Amino acid sequence: MSTEQAPSEVSPVGLEVEVEVGAVAHGGHCVARHEGRVLFVRHALPGERVLARVTEGAPRDSYWRADAVQVLRPSPDRVAPPCPWAGPGLCGGCDWQHAAPPAQRALKAAVVAEQLERLAGLDAAALAGVVGAPAGSGLVVEAVDGDGVDVEAGLRWRTRVQYAVGPGGRLGLREHRSHRVVEVDDCRIAAPRAAELDPRAVTWPGAEAVEVVAPQPGEDRLLVVTPRRTGDGQGRRLRLPTPPVPSSLAVVGDEGLARVRGRTWVAQEVELPRGPRTFRVTGSGFWQVHPGAAAALAGAVVAFAALEPGDRVADLYAGAGLLTAALAEEVGAEGGVVSVEGDARAVADARRNLRDLPQVRVLPGRVDRALAAMAADDEHVDVVVLDPPRVGARRPVLERVAALRPRTVVHVACDPAALARDVAVLGELGYRLDALRAFDLFPQTHHVEAVARFTRA
Repeated sequence: MSTEQAPSEVSPVGLEVEVEVGAVAHGGHCVARHEGRVLFVRHALPGERVLARVTEGAPRDSYWRADAVQVLRPSPDRVAPPCPWAGPGLCGGCDWQHAAPPAQRALKAAVVAEQLERLAGLDAAALAGVVGAPAGSGLVVEAVDGDGVDVEAGLRWRTRVQYAVGPGGRLGLREHRSHRVVEVDDCRIAAPRAAELDPRAVTWPGAEAVEVVAPQPGEDRLLVVTPRRTGDGQGRRLRLPTPPVPSSLAVVGDEGLARVRGRTWVAQEVELPRGPRTFRVTGSGFWQVHPGAAAALAGAVVAFAALEPGDRVADLYAGAGLLTAALAEEVGAEGGVVSVEGDARAVADARRNLRDLPQVRVLPGRVDRALAAMAADDEHVDVVVLDPPRVGARRPVLERVAALRPRTVVHVACDPAALARDVAVLGELGYRLDALRAFDLFPQTHHVEAVARFTRA
């Protein structure tokens, strides 16, 4: 029997085709078509004609992934990438370095609007009634300033950078949708103090990853090392070098974070609506990576919540307590905030960060279970704030939120598709989207953060 593949079964990977690039799609690429098949093309912009090389796909797949390896007709929004490691086959951390920052924000706004229309049924006319932008201007993704950030270029904003460790122990960043480590001299989106760590300076034998945590402003810098595991689950021999810049050092272990040098946490300084506040965050625990993000999101959430002294609030997926603190300051001593978080390290940080606010009650555990207990106790809630993980809150949690009958729900979302699905569910449950703001907290990437307000219909 012949083992030769029929022509229709030959892998398309490596095939190069000329295509007209269409609209932007969620995920950092644009849509093109070749012989009736959809191509999701990275490193391209709408309206361009490019030579696209297929990077993933099988003959019978309905779509293939591709890279634009040559631009035959460029968009006026195209710029030279500021980083030499951005491009096909190189670092996959940034999606839009070939687009001017204002164009990047317009692309993200288009993605948010498209997802809301496709998944939540909100067309342009409906969206025009809810967006937090001047009348008639449509959805706007807002640029955000921050200490050390080059806003015009979209660089030097990332206060937490996780480097992968290559075969030789050198730090690098992974290729898009690949485990291959690309050794780099500098991550151009790394914040100034994070960028002080030269990834080429020392090697890290036995390590899987090294995360640099360097809040802006502040003097803290922490390196969190994850040991490499073998097939039997045992760690390889980890040899820690002396960090090339002054830093605390900690290692991820089976029982949490082990201190090697300095301390295992950093201090995050935030200007909240009612004044500055400092938060302690352990290791690589969740915190916004853009230095202006915490203040921007806290301000938007507080404005949308429109709280009065004495109100009762549930802050879900509360992390280390950023939004809880801002909300507690609004409701005052006569009000109350229930702060719900499932991660044990974040709960410990929240209790420490919020101990001067007696109106706060920290509830550890799953959000759905906490909501069920609140409903069983017939607990009164005026406003619910939720900042769920990338997958969104989803129906089981949102049904429990609606059962509390808050007058307002404020939703912080880091994924447009997940937000749109939650918008649809909340609509079914009697809550109407009436305000929305979007923030460019991840310049050069496809990620966008949104804050949405829902009121009971």
